[in-house]
Amino acid sequence: MHYPEPIARLINSYMKLPGIGAKTAARLAFYTLDMPESDVLTFADALVSLQRDLTRCSICGNITESDPCSICSDDSRDQTTLLIVENTKDLMSLERMHEYNGLYHVLNGVLSPLEGRGPDELNIASLITRLQSSDQVQEVIIATNATAEGEATAMYLTRLIKPSGIKVTRLAHGLSVGSDIEYADEMTLFKAIEGRREL
Repeated sequence: MHYPEPIARLINSYMKLPGIGAKTAARLAFYTLDMPESDVLTFADALVSLQRDLTRCSICGNITESDPCSICSDDSRDQTTLLIVENTKDLMSLERMHEYNGLYHVLNGVLSPLEGRGPDELNIASLITRLQSSDQVQEVIIATNATAEGEATAMYLTRLIKPSGIKVTRLAHGLSVGSDIEYADEMTLFKAIEGRREL
């Protein structure tokens, strides 16, 4: 069945979102069609605002409305630790804990040769420049995900940073609180044993 052109364009637009297939996109398009016009205009304005009103922090790469971002411009934060994350969503998750009070650096991805993403496509050059221009950073915490790409990125960053004499650490990986060993995969169990600590 051929949809009218406006609906087909909206379905194609929804399908560009991750995890949205043709059926879900069609359902969303028809839901949008039935929305009051004021809600549709508010939704469209929010989408446009994402592109127009947000920028990347020139220091850390975080998404922000003002440059530098509120974290980089906060002098009360610990200037001696720098936590490296894959993306802004990871940064926001860590901030919600209210336990870490240092600075961040957002890579905007991980190394992935299969997807054609090398060091030049990530926010790595500015990280090295940032570390070279600051004598305050004493520890870099690498918080990439425990995937093959995340591990490769962590190892690459470690090789770049360690020669400068800055301490490089990695977030612990392993069994989550409340999980059962019998349901854990091999990599999770390996990381749990590797990261064990004395009681």
